[in-house]
Amino acid sequence: MSEELDLKKFEKKMMIRNIEHKDIDDIIRLQEKCFPGMVPWKREHLESHLEQFPEGQFCAEFEGKIIGTCSSLLVNFDEYDDRHSWDDITDNGYITNHNPDGYNMYGIEVMVHPDYRRMKIGYRLYEARKELARLLNLKSIIIGGRIPNYHKYADEYTPREYVEEVIHHKIYDPVLSFQLMNEFTLMRINPNYLEDDLASNKYATLMEWNNVDYHPNSKRYFKTSFPVRICVVQYQMKLINSFEEFATQVEYYTDVASDAAADFAVFPELFTTQLMSFAHEKTPSLSIRRLTEFTEDYINLFTELAVKYNINIIGGSHVVEEEDGDIYNIAYLFRRDGTIEKQYKIHITPNERKWWGISPGDEVQVFDTDCGKIAIQICYDIEFPELARIATDKGAKIIFTPFCTEDRQGYLRVRYCAQARAVENQVYTVISGTVGNLPQTENMDIQYAQSAIFSPSDFEYARDGIVGECNPNIEMVVIGDVDLEILRRQRQSGTVRQLRDRRRDLYYINYNDVRK
Repeated sequence: MSEELDLKKFEKKMMIRNIEHKDIDDIIRLQEKCFPGMVPWKREHLESHLEQFPEGQFCAEFEGKIIGTCSSLLVNFDEYDDRHSWDDITDNGYITNHNPDGYNMYGIEVMVHPDYRRMKIGYRLYEARKELARLLNLKSIIIGGRIPNYHKYADEYTPREYVEEVIHHKIYDPVLSFQLMNEFTLMRINPNYLEDDLASNKYATLMEWNNVDYHPNSKRYFKTSFPVRICVVQYQMKLINSFEEFATQVEYYTDVASDAAADFAVFPELFTTQLMSFAHEKTPSLSIRRLTEFTEDYINLFTELAVKYNINIIGGSHVVEEEDGDIYNIAYLFRRDGTIEKQYKIHITPNERKWWGISPGDEVQVFDTDCGKIAIQICYDIEFPELARIATDKGAKIIFTPFCTEDRQGYLRVRYCAQARAVENQVYTVISGTVGNLPQTENMDIQYAQSAIFSPSDFEYARDGIVGECNPNIEMVVIGDVDLEILRRQRQSGTVRQLRDRRRDLYYINYNDVRK
């Protein structure tokens, strides 16, 4: 009797999966193989794809080797000109215009290794896209398809005539014929679609696959406005005798913000150092260690207030001692649904390092809220333009900056930089500072602030780019509305478009994400 046949040695494993960071070098080499003569992806393009829409990036892996890939993003296609170019629809290949609430998936590339064609790799990748479109309840998939055989017939046919010949099976085009077989229908023909696609004479067919399972969702609609109301607290630092007194003051301002129907209440950096006024420690280093003992009370207080008053709270910042024994300056986001996020201060001032031994964080966070994506950059961090650009590329529409400065020039550094970040990144910025004094507390003697809400500078925004601001050095709040729909429109069609007009061929920011 013969031995049982080991089937394992005959198996050849094929899988369609999402692209990962470890695949980037292989994908770049694959593109050079698939599209000789065309400019391939850069590493920063593919990293941006994974940052913006990781679930929309697929690859085919055969026997451990990547032999095909496809890339896509979500858009509301009605917002784009039918005659758009590839650069228009992809933000020059970075897909930072990806809209998580978009109705349409837009496919920007499919490629299959020449040695593995006729194995239905392209079909499998297209099916992965369709399955994702059904899962996300998208209206359709749209692609701008190359017509790479057109250069052979350009002297004989116009682009329209060539496409008709392909549709009627009189001419074979490896891309268009494949798309037609996969249930895509022709919408139009776009000139000057991809500048280096000489085989197609720069023409592309705009094709669409309609999701017959699509169910319109009444909660998804084109907004005429998307207002977000922000209440900024300019907090008075004064002597208190207990944590309960601190909690009473904080609840008062949260109540004020809630009564104004604000979506966010914003408190300043290090305003919990007010608790040091009754700690009576002799040195700053001992005082700051004592302050960390209030961390759980602080977190419980703000979590309860966010839920009780149905408001998202930027809880200023608080010093926290972590398991490694180091002390960090941390800003917390307390969502109104009771969930919590935190952002470590990344750049530590010489004063914080000298007096308190604060350690730096090392990650730029962007948080989802019921009012869109936001970031928190604590005081000194807003003075480093790279951080705001990274947060914006991650999708942030509002950057909150709790701050604490002791003199006017320190305050102006924060203010001017926050206003610059709003213009550079076409985002809203919010600064919230402390006023008053704590004469009993070493290294927290005096405060200077004029808290404010800033917008980009263009016709649709507030005059002077100032949505609202407090009077200097007075305990008060400022309440203002920012419109995220105006922000979206201006990014696409404003007088200037700083995000879209970046010269990424000359410069870019390389963010070293420590999580990877």
